[in-house]
Amino acid sequence: MTESGISERIWRRVEGVINPFQDTEEEVLPRDAWRFILYFARQAKGPFILLLITGGLVGAVDAGLYWSIGWLVDLLDSAEPATLFAEHWPELVGLLLLVFVIRAAVMVGAAIVEQQIIVPGFFAMVRWQAFRRVIEQPYEFYQNDFAGRIATKIMQGGEAVGDFIVSVLQSIWSFLTFVILATTLLVALDPLMGLVVALWFGGYLMIIRFLLPRLRRAGRATADQRSIFNGRLVDAFTNIMAVKLFDSGRREHAFVRDGLEGFFQAVKRLTRAITTVRAAVNFLNGAMMAAVGTIAVWNWSQGTISTGAIAAALGLVFRLNNMSGWMMFNINGLIRSYATIQDATGTISVEPAIRDAENAVEAQRADGDIRFENVSFHYGKGGGVVDGFNLHIRPGERVALVGPSGAGKTTIVNLLLRLFDVEGGRILLDGQDIRQLTQGSLRAQFGVVSQEPMLMHRSIRDNIAYGRPGASDEEIVLAAKRAEAHDFIMGVSDPKGRTGYQAHVGERGVKLSGGQRQRIAIARMMLKNAPVLILDEATSALDSEVEAAIQDNLQRMMEGKTVIAVAHRLSTIAALDRLVVLDEGRIVEDGSHDELVARGGLYAQLWKRQSGGFLPGRVAAE
Repeated sequence: MTESGISERIWRRVEGVINPFQDTEEEVLPRDAWRFILYFARQAKGPFILLLITGGLVGAVDAGLYWSIGWLVDLLDSAEPATLFAEHWPELVGLLLLVFVIRAAVMVGAAIVEQQIIVPGFFAMVRWQAFRRVIEQPYEFYQNDFAGRIATKIMQGGEAVGDFIVSVLQSIWSFLTFVILATTLLVALDPLMGLVVALWFGGYLMIIRFLLPRLRRAGRATADQRSIFNGRLVDAFTNIMAVKLFDSGRREHAFVRDGLEGFFQAVKRLTRAITTVRAAVNFLNGAMMAAVGTIAVWNWSQGTISTGAIAAALGLVFRLNNMSGWMMFNINGLIRSYATIQDATGTISVEPAIRDAENAVEAQRADGDIRFENVSFHYGKGGGVVDGFNLHIRPGERVALVGPSGAGKTTIVNLLLRLFDVEGGRILLDGQDIRQLTQGSLRAQFGVVSQEPMLMHRSIRDNIAYGRPGASDEEIVLAAKRAEAHDFIMGVSDPKGRTGYQAHVGERGVKLSGGQRQRIAIARMMLKNAPVLILDEATSALDSEVEAAIQDNLQRMMEGKTVIAVAHRLSTIAALDRLVVLDEGRIVEDGSHDELVARGGLYAQLWKRQSGGFLPGRVAAE
């Protein structure tokens, strides 16, 4: 093995100490910030204990160096130059080893523990476990927040937990170690010097006690305003087409500016708090250095301490001065990290409103018998939407849900998919309450195509195979051909030079036309081959010629499957077995197209309102 290969192997071994994809059985992460931090710290106890040790050694080596400077000054003051190396070479070699070898080894060791063992693996582990919990949240969770804001919480939360623990175990512990050793050394020179440092440290703690809470509150407010501002930016960029087409009055500027203004004001409050803390620390440090320096010089004038002792004492307090400013910066970062963690847990550590029952079972491939029994759902309000809803859809039956906007069509479909849980009654699939089935196996029974196609910023191949990851290339191409998508796919390319099925479609498929996105979504549904099909205006974005070509394949695909179609274009569903007409969450009509037109009710009014419908002969032929 080459030298570079050995080096790479060592790096990988060190960086692999913490498995970034390890997890626990905890379904909901702790909501309290301290418990959240400890929850993850316990998963990497070994590396953090090692970091604690190296942090203490860094402080000890620093204190030893300043004591050694005083010793060296005294040695040079008293020794004969001609015999210095002959008489004192062991001590000088020891000092050289302390400066050149021991200090370097301790600093490098601390850097390896922090940067190679903890930072890559631990940060990723927190983010991975946070993502796994958040992705299990129900659909409503994502309706109430910005996608960019949620992603930011996961990214910042993972970094903040790691930074917090590293700062405590390395920076703060190293500082405390140095303070303890420095105080001990100064007491050995003159107890009064030790008393000054002890009083200084007490004042330092008072600053932390009384001034840092304000800093903490400001830090938390800044983190929250940052995520709001970031969410508004992402929302604007995600919906850039709507901004370009409808925001002629620059409303988006005002919306984003309002978010930036909130962030700007929060940052000002934070920086004021930081300046106040820094001013207090600087005054305190000045008093400490002046007092120790005065005591040291007075003692030297009285002949009670040596020149080297003055050098050591002043070196220690000057180092304390430098470290205290740096430490206050670290404490400020610590508070910011804690505030970020508090902010992130409000999103990450949320108990899912919809979860699998303890005894939930895996659904087998369904026959497609669906029953709504006295179902009520009001989106958590007192009433409205759906109330006392009953519907039986038999296996293999093709049913359309029809009605004006707000009638409850989409709500009923979302309840069947268990994107929301019923508030009353129950929904049965093949005689089983869907709440007794695992969510994954339940949704595996449905092939869904919605009016707004759901495409990922991935390759066309990945998008088609999303519902059936193990599909072969031949099966994917066949599904695309049945959806009349293959020909246009072969002509697609992206900025990175990928073409055809490997081309990426952009966020939410923005690089494709609406009809192209719809055909890819239909191909995905065809490939999944689920026993129950849900079509929500599945062909609404297609031109008539392409729609007619796809309809033949859809008709063949519907054979033997239960079909639920939601449509506003009534001509697309007139030939289905049953039309269930909804109004204000209730079934007001149920029957075939011809029966409902002849009845002259709500369906007949809707049919008449839409461009005259199709001629009866054409309807019959569909």
